[in-house]
Amino acid sequence: MPKQSEPSGPTDAANPFETAKRQVDIVADLLHLDNGMREILKHPKRELSVNFPVRMDDGSYRVFNGYRVQYNMARGPTKGGIRYHPNVSLDEVRALAAWMTWKCAVVNLPYGGAKGGIICDPKHMSKGELERLTRRYASEISLIIGPEIDIPAPDVYTDSQTMAWIMDTYSMQQGYSVPGVVTGKPIALGGSEGRAEATGRGCAYVIREAAPHAGIRIKNGTVAVQGFGNAGSVTANLLHDEQGAQIVAVSDSKGGIYKADGMNPHAIEEHKKKTGSVVGFPGAKAISNEELLEIKTDVLVPAALENQITKKNADRIQAKIVAEAANGPTLPEADSVLFEKKVTVLPDILANAGGVTVSYFEWAQDIQRYFWELAEVNRRLERVMVDSYAQVHKIAESNHVHNRTAAYMLALQRVADAIRLRGIYP
Repeated sequence: MPKQSEPSGPTDAANPFETAKRQVDIVADLLHLDNGMREILKHPKRELSVNFPVRMDDGSYRVFNGYRVQYNMARGPTKGGIRYHPNVSLDEVRALAAWMTWKCAVVNLPYGGAKGGIICDPKHMSKGELERLTRRYASEISLIIGPEIDIPAPDVYTDSQTMAWIMDTYSMQQGYSVPGVVTGKPIALGGSEGRAEATGRGCAYVIREAAPHAGIRIKNGTVAVQGFGNAGSVTANLLHDEQGAQIVAVSDSKGGIYKADGMNPHAIEEHKKKTGSVVGFPGAKAISNEELLEIKTDVLVPAALENQITKKNADRIQAKIVAEAANGPTLPEADSVLFEKKVTVLPDILANAGGVTVSYFEWAQDIQRYFWELAEVNRRLERVMVDSYAQVHKIAESNHVHNRTAAYMLALQRVADAIRLRGIYP
C-alpha cells in the first residue's frame, strides 16, 4: 500500500491553522470537493477578538486579550471549550474551532465547532482574579453565545466553576437562568451525570468495537496507558472492570510503571492520590514515558500530550490498537508508518469524542429541563460511539485508508452536505 498524506492533530507550532487548512485540502481531494466548497471549509464563519480590563487583587488593572471563534454553523449551533493559557493565539483558536467542527460531525452531533481563549497565566492568578476575568470575558462575548448560538465548555485550565461563572453572568444579563448556555457545569446548576468520565468511557467503547477487527480480545488482553489523568484513568478502569483487560503499564508526567502480569488501576489511583504520582507503585518496574509507548501490548492509549508518536518511534510501536484519548498524539508521518504495520489507530476526533457527546446530552437536558439518570446517559453514549466507529471503519475499508482519514472524510462530507443543502443566503 503506498504511503498517503494524512490529517492529524496540531503539528505546526508556528501556525496550527495552516495545519488545519492542509487537512481540509487532503480530505477534499479524496471527496472530490470543488474549490468553492474547499474555501468555505477552510474559513471560520465568525471570530471575535476582545480586549478588556480586570481589577487585580492589589487594586491595579490589567488589560487581557481574548477570542471566540465560531467555525461553522451549517449543522447547528457551535460548540467548543474556552482555554486560559499564556500561549493562546487567534490562529490556535481558529484551528481548535475547526477540529471541533470535524469532531462533532464525526459523531453526528447537531453542532458546528467553536473555541475560545484568553491570553493569561491562571497559575499566577487568585480565584477572585479568575472570577473577575471570567465574568468580564463572558460579558464581552455574550453578544455571540447562547444555547441556540454557541455553547462554551471547559478546556485547558478552565473547569466546572469557570462554567458556573459564565452561566451566571449570561443569566444575569438575560434576567433569568439560562443553564443551557454552557456545558461542563456542576450538577447542581444543570450539569449532566456521567460528564466527568465521558471521554474515557467513550474511548473504552471504541476500543471494544475495534478489537475484533484488529484481531485481539480485550478480555485478558494487555493495555498500556500514557497519561493517568482523567481520560487515561477512566479508560483503564473501564477496560479492567468491564472488559477484563490487564493494565500492564501506566504513566504520568513524572514517569511510568510496568508489571507484565497486570495491575489494578484503582490501586494505582489510590497510590497517586497519596504520593502525587504513579511512580513507585509497589511491585511495578519503573519505566519512562518513551519506553511505555514501545512496550509489547495489545492496546496503547496515549492520553497525555500531543506529538508523542513520531516518525522516529512509530516503527517501534508494538501495540495492535492505538486509541487516542489525547488530542493529536500521533504525527502525520507516523500515521503512514503505523498504517503499513497494520496497527489500528483510533483517531482523536473519534476516540475522545465521548466528552463532547455527553456535553451535547447536558445541553439537551438543560433545554428540556428534564434530566437523565447515569445509566441513560451511558446507554446513549454507547450507542453514539458504537455507530460512529462502525461508520468510520466502513469508510476506511472501502477506501483503503486508515481510520484518521476515514473519520475526516465522514466529518467533512457531513458538513459539506449541510452547506450544500442550505445554500448560500441571500
